[in-house]
Amino acid sequence: MTLDRAVLAFAGSVLLVSLLLTYFVSPYFVWLSAFVGFNLIQSAFTGFCPAAIVFRKLGVKSGTAF
Repeated sequence: MTLDRAVLAFAGSVLLVSLLLTYFVSPYFVWLSAFVGFNLIQSAFTGFCPAAIVFRKLGVKSGTAF
């Protein structure tokens, strides 16, 4: 798995978990979904993604975007 796919899989997983938590636990978890969406948008424009830095340090091989 490349770094690009790992970041997208992680973001999708956090988004789905956030939506489940919003539905079953508290509506305030919707802010986690908003944070993930905002982070995806800013990384598309700037190329900076904190999750990519963490995955790179964990040894995931680089992709084309990160």
